[in-house]
Amino acid sequence: MKKKIIANLIFIIIGILIIVFLKMAPEPSTPPLPNDNNHKKFFSMKKKEAERFCNNCHKTLPKNHPPKLRCLLCHRVIK
Repeated sequence: MKKKIIANLIFIIIGILIIVFLKMAPEPSTPPLPNDNNHKKFFSMKKKEAERFCNNCHKTLPKNHPPKLRCLLCHRVIK
């Protein structure tokens, strides 16, 4: 019985630590995919499918920009 109580307490403490850790995460710093007429058609696509079209309009990016292969990993879709 005592082992069960200790195991439950450890489980609760770990759960609380995980919640605290997740609450401390920073806010996203990249802009979301714009919800405009130019981008609306991509909202219904899967991410990898939609990313094939990014280079059509977004040809040049700043030098410090990460590789353009996975745009929607950072630029999240907010519906």
